[in-house]
Amino acid sequence: VQLQASGGGLVQAGGSLRLSCAASGRTVYAMGWFRQAPGKERDFVAVASWSAYSTAYADSVKGRFTISRENANNTVYLQMNSLKPEDTAVYYCAADRDRVTTYSDAYYQTVPSYDYWGQGTLVTVSS
Repeated sequence: VQLQASGGGLVQAGGSLRLSCAASGRTVYAMGWFRQAPGKERDFVAVASWSAYSTAYADSVKGRFTISRENANNTVYLQMNSLKPEDTAVYYCAADRDRVTTYSDAYYQTVPSYDYWGQGTLVTVSS
């Protein structure tokens, strides 16, 4: 399975970007986004269940970022609005190969919960 992320770039504070991540090779289930700033750990950003009925966000991005997905294309998106300089990071998409019987947003907010990772796309927000 490969996850191909795209959509990163340089944007001014207050601007918007839309990240995309397409999975190929098999159907994947929960899909999420994480980010990692230089010298820091990889942090949870957002997750969507396979149906997208359940979504969750880090407190730092609530109200500004929106996760969505198109299962027909095995693709997840992250719409990022009102970007701030502190949003600058490499953004990684991730996916779970298993369809869990009891979905938990909390479970999918940790790195080990995912089986597949994309290569990362850099988002730089200038002040």
